[in-house]
Amino acid sequence: MTNAIFRVPDPTNETVKNYIPNSEEAKKLILAYRKMYAEKIDIPLYVGDEEIRTGNTQTLHPPHDHHHSLGKYHLASEKEVDLAIANSLKTSRKWRGFSWEERAAIFLKAAELISGPYRDQINAATMLGQSKNIHQAEIDAACETIDFLRYNVYFMSQIYKDQPQSSTNVWNRMEYRPLEGFVYAVTPFNFTAIAANLVAAPVMMGNVVVWKPADDQIYSAHIIQKVFEEAGVPAGVVNMVYGDPEMITQRVLAHKAFSGLHFTGSTTVFQKLWKTIEQNISHYQNYPRIVGETGGKDFIWAHPSADSKAVATAIIRGAFEFQGQKCSAASRVYLPKSLWVDIKSQLIEDLSSIKVGSPEDASNFINAVINNKAFKRLSTFLDQAKEDKEVEIVAGGHHNDATGYFIEPTVIRTHDPDYIGMRDELFGPIVCVYVYPDEEWEEILTTIDQTGVYALTGAVFSNDRHALKIASKKLIDTAGNFYINDKPTGAVVGQQPFGGARASGTNDKAGSKWNLLRWVSARTIKETFVAPSDYRYPFLKSE
Repeated sequence: MTNAIFRVPDPTNETVKNYIPNSEEAKKLILAYRKMYAEKIDIPLYVGDEEIRTGNTQTLHPPHDHHHSLGKYHLASEKEVDLAIANSLKTSRKWRGFSWEERAAIFLKAAELISGPYRDQINAATMLGQSKNIHQAEIDAACETIDFLRYNVYFMSQIYKDQPQSSTNVWNRMEYRPLEGFVYAVTPFNFTAIAANLVAAPVMMGNVVVWKPADDQIYSAHIIQKVFEEAGVPAGVVNMVYGDPEMITQRVLAHKAFSGLHFTGSTTVFQKLWKTIEQNISHYQNYPRIVGETGGKDFIWAHPSADSKAVATAIIRGAFEFQGQKCSAASRVYLPKSLWVDIKSQLIEDLSSIKVGSPEDASNFINAVINNKAFKRLSTFLDQAKEDKEVEIVAGGHHNDATGYFIEPTVIRTHDPDYIGMRDELFGPIVCVYVYPDEEWEEILTTIDQTGVYALTGAVFSNDRHALKIASKKLIDTAGNFYINDKPTGAVVGQQPFGGARASGTNDKAGSKWNLLRWVSARTIKETFVAPSDYRYPFLKSE
């Protein structure tokens, strides 16, 4: 019997390891990378307490070394998807019976497992499967995943503490029940931490999950599943399946017990899922929760008073880290004419020092884009840009897929603020720049607001406080995460809750209690200690 109100540990952000060349931590991680590179992994489906190997498999290849096989993973048929749903529902009552502090202990343990014994493994899997350099893997797979787990436990306890007022003779209480049914988690390739959080957030609140990770993230997803198991998540609470995404989604969304979608991916896919849920709405036992973070066309704007070097550095880091494959990556830039020459010179100088290649070599700032489909889309765009007389390739523009899917970091200048590269999401290491007359700095803010359909992240640079005030006001609807004198990437859990609006998603702020609240259904309880024994109210009494 619990006879105490427990306080969870105050969360702190995990310290990012620097991996200085030839340091022990760098040597240890590269050793894990090489060991896992040489192995041939066989990844099963995780359904209930079974590891299912269907024999219908796909091979895993590093994007930076696509001729090399890392192993294989097994594909689900309709049978395994239905089994995953059945197992989640079978386990639901058991998981709902866990006290909140027991669930908290499980995920706090998961955070410590990643911080310690699994750190090199989850980082190496992310480097191999998603072609992240050693720093990008560390801040994502290790640190951000740990932060999500620690902070969400804290946010969970805050939610449960939030109780209504009571009055004399009445005790009012609020229960935060998990959703009735199961949640479908559809996770992206680009962030191991996002994949972990899309599963862990609803599970932490007492829900069960059917999880479909992106094909290009299955290696690190497999590590996440192993961590959850070792931490104590019961078998059947998280059922992980891979295969034909349309088939899996059709089976999941057709089930009457489908209770929620936790999604990160493309806007087109999210809208399609929403439409399917709408079409099935009368079939469900409850109205499903829909939480999604999708695309972005994230901007950097500089006022004439901005610091040129700071802006150039923000462009390099914001546009090209992880090959621009971040939803928050800077991909359109608006610069005043008076700063353009200095910023252009700095960009060219910085890009000339950047190395492109395998994550095994920690000196490579740029690695491969995720797969052949992405490579073809981006290389086609670059080839067309080279033929376009309206644009100038300032730096980069080359591509090569002989050994890996490598796109050179590229800066394009356009004279048309409505150029496709300023409007459409590219999701690669390509940034487009529009240079405006200094005196039109305020007018260009309206252009930024009205260009494209997204509203995820954006950054403004200025040393003029009045200009920053105007920019913040005019751009209020353009970004769910807004940065002043900093790049538009790198949101930290507990510090900058993440999410955008418009076509960028539902803005439910990953890494905050607002996201966790989406995975509970509140029940109000009123307990009266001495119940009335006469129906007559005072106004009915005779004079």
